[in-house]
Amino acid sequence: MRTRNQIIFHSLAAKHGTLALDLDVTRKLGFDGLEGSGTKIRQFLDAGFSETELRSTIGDVFIPGIGFLLDVERHGDDRQGLRKDAEELLKLAAAAGAKGLEAITGPISLAAYTPDAAAKPGLYRGVVGLPLEEQIDITAAGLATVADMAAEHGLLIYYEALSWTPLNTIDKQLRTLERAGRPNIKLVIDFWHCYTAGETPERVSRLDKNIIYGVHICDSLPFVGGIPDEGILRDVPTGQGVLNLKEWVDAVKSTGFDGWWSCELFCRRQHQENSYEVAAGLMTLMEDLIHA
Repeated sequence: MRTRNQIIFHSLAAKHGTLALDLDVTRKLGFDGLEGSGTKIRQFLDAGFSETELRSTIGDVFIPGIGFLLDVERHGDDRQGLRKDAEELLKLAAAAGAKGLEAITGPISLAAYTPDAAAKPGLYRGVVGLPLEEQIDITAAGLATVADMAAEHGLLIYYEALSWTPLNTIDKQLRTLERAGRPNIKLVIDFWHCYTAGETPERVSRLDKNIIYGVHICDSLPFVGGIPDEGILRDVPTGQGVLNLKEWVDAVKSTGFDGWWSCELFCRRQHQENSYEVAAGLMTLMEDLIHA
């Protein structure tokens, strides 16, 4: 396994497969590791396998992290639910021998951003509609809470602000991390979320390499503004969308970053195709982008 610029298989590239399939693809195609799915790990254990059997099944496969902890900005009466979900996922990450847990912002549902959303009872809205400084304070507090829990397991948190949620820009994310003030929180750079949040490769190139934990190489259909719909815009094979992937990769590499790169995938057609063939294509693409 390479120790620099590792090419990592992402569990979403075989969305409907099992943990065993993800591991087999990773090994047989020569990926440097697997970015795992908390859901697939939970399903493995729920099927009756023990944690010892889980570790044996994973063996020496490098797992930089698993996803995802949703709605890290949960506060007030929702903070208890955040703690509960975090503890469950952190235990799964530790049981799998992973190094970290991905935490993402919400709300996931685009219904939370409609003009009449505030009047809809029971609709989770997180920090939508609050002043910016309050949004940052609340989200930072949630991150700090989760990071402290992760530290007890010897894990880190890698943070991703979804592009349709309030703290979507790199500057806002950096301010949130600074306010959280925990050494075990880093960023994952996702090209699609950067693009649809209005970021550019030039902005990425100005990041401190030490704040970047990993990179999601992904693509997009054209985005003309408004609230980005992930289900529509990411339904494209990586390398066949509008992003200049080489430009984005080179921007990250210009920071001096030489960590892991993962092939997150949301293309519905490819999710129904042969996972080994899809993964092989992604590996070839990533090798050309990163190591050529």
